[in-house]
Amino acid sequence: MPRISTSSWSLHRSLGKPAVATPDSPPAAGPVPGAQLSLLELPGRLAAAGIGTLEICHFHFPSTDAGYLAELKAAAQDAGVEIFSVLIDAGDITASDLDALARDLAWIRGWLDVAAAIGASHSRVIAGYASVARDGFVEQNGGDLRTHPIIRQSAANLRSLAAYGAVQGVQVITENFRSTAERADQILAILELCDGAVGTCADFGNFPSTRSGQGKGPGKYDELAAIAPKSTSAHAKALYDGQGHPDQAEMERCLDVMAAAGFDGPISLIFDTPFHRGEDEWDNLAVLREIVLPYTA
Repeated sequence: MPRISTSSWSLHRSLGKPAVATPDSPPAAGPVPGAQLSLLELPGRLAAAGIGTLEICHFHFPSTDAGYLAELKAAAQDAGVEIFSVLIDAGDITASDLDALARDLAWIRGWLDVAAAIGASHSRVIAGYASVARDGFVEQNGGDLRTHPIIRQSAANLRSLAAYGAVQGVQVITENFRSTAERADQILAILELCDGAVGTCADFGNFPSTRSGQGKGPGKYDELAAIAPKSTSAHAKALYDGQGHPDQAEMERCLDVMAAAGFDGPISLIFDTPFHRGEDEWDNLAVLREIVLPYTA
């Protein structure tokens, strides 16, 4: 059944706005100075706010020591909060430099280890940063993106990572996020080559057609509908007006697309826009929760 979730990204400001760590960043150095909330406190706060599922961005971990990860797992269990996934927000599995690729794959496997240690059932891996050059390619190959070298590299590495994660009980998923999987036909080609080993997250705001104006560009809902049947989870991003009010009708249209596809995974409330009325992240999550709640009944 669909259930309300959120990502630690929606509490990024409360967590101290740590930088996004990359494969060549130094290890996390402990709590972020000035943070209003620790990651260990987050499950309890979520439970009190009526949110029972959590996704954690990799850069929000202040430590990956075994003791800390055990504490985090226990904190979630004590709060009755499901840790659904670790969102690995860096690492390029389409890198052309073989040394960089090997480094990034090893780094991502390390985060799959972290996901297993905290009891997460899934982990999201970016399908790649390399652009899928389409000019002439689709016409020359009968419209079949599965033969594109970037698509094939992405799928091969996702399958390898999925096999690694499966041993630990962690399913690898990807997302319509970054260049390699930014369009529906690209992500569908990747998933088909993965032959069921990899799932996906449908993000309401990441298709290129949503990035200009009010985010309602032509094709958004068709692209969302194309990946919805394959989706393991969803990132529910609202559009906001100049006063900070979410466009409820637009968000409901996206949710309707997911419901029509029989989606039954977690719906993560994503809030990452500026504050307008003196409110905080929790206030905004409460508003989004009320919009999503009817879709979880």
